[in-house]
Amino acid sequence: MKSSPIRLKQKLSPKASAAKKARDKKAAMSPARKAKKAENQRLGQRSNSDLHHTKSGAVKRVSIKNNRGNFGKGTKTE
Repeated sequence: MKSSPIRLKQKLSPKASAAKKARDKKAAMSPARKAKKAENQRLGQRSNSDLHHTKSGAVKRVSIKNNRGNFGKGTKTE
């Protein structure tokens, strides 16, 4: 069975990989990210929807289909 393409590792040099790991950790541990994680835990996740954090700071529950497809706009322009 082939693995999912999402799980493929990036082909980075050891130096670049270490730098990326540090950047990712810093972003994940930022106050804004920590607040979003805590809020997601309080609200609870369901299997039929995603929690969408808007730019205004609000959180709304949206269908997985809408959230993945950028609400009908697609992802080519992102």
